[in-house]
Amino acid sequence: MGDNRKVKFVALFMAAILAMATVSMSASAANGNWGLSFPEDGKPPVIDVKPELLARHNAVYMGDASKKRLYLTFDAGYESGHTPSILDTLKRHEVPAAFFVVGHYIQSSPEIVRRMCDEGHIVGNHTFHHPDMSQITDMARFKSELESLEALYKQATGKDMPRYYRPPQGRFSESNLKMAHEMGCKTVFWSLAYKDWVQDSQPTREYAFSKLIPRTHPGAVVLLHNTSKTNADILDELLAKWKAEGYTFGTIDEL
Repeated sequence: MGDNRKVKFVALFMAAILAMATVSMSASAANGNWGLSFPEDGKPPVIDVKPELLARHNAVYMGDASKKRLYLTFDAGYESGHTPSILDTLKRHEVPAAFFVVGHYIQSSPEIVRRMCDEGHIVGNHTFHHPDMSQITDMARFKSELESLEALYKQATGKDMPRYYRPPQGRFSESNLKMAHEMGCKTVFWSLAYKDWVQDSQPTREYAFSKLIPRTHPGAVVLLHNTSKTNADILDELLAKWKAEGYTFGTIDEL
């Protein structure tokens, strides 16, 4: 991909990601946004979607709340140079993760995608173009976003893409959940995240730990962004802290 196209994609991706500021850390203001609030430290968040709706359409956001087990996931829209370090740390700690990638990521960094696979991580579907999927109402367009990414993944790795789907920006509709389910996909949201995606305003180590550690809860599906320098810098210490608190790590296959 040419430099101009890459710059344009990164700009569009970051504009979309910024929208998550209003939906990932507090109750959402509009229908179709994945929203969380954390009224009590160490406990699962309150979500603004009925759990039975998620269950009906094979969607998940956390694991068993009675077990001190975490599920680490990364959203990967583009490569900012930090993913190799993240992979090194995961390998050193023997911790599995899921990376939700878009078309640009596979096109620009196929060797890193292959490394993710080779080292036992799950690579999930974050759509080809990273659009607002809640605005897509017909099955043909919905399938195109997911299946075009699956084809690109197969071309890059020689493997079929695991059928895990994460809506860009956490934006969705019930019909989206239904369409993903009909395609045989599990929709994977999250129950723990923090504001880590703004490249020009990366959080400090202290801020990251102040948001992540108190809100960690049994069964948490953790969302981090691979583009974050802070995440790459703190991941070794973060994993050690979680292990010291008695947490183990699973894969989203368990959810």
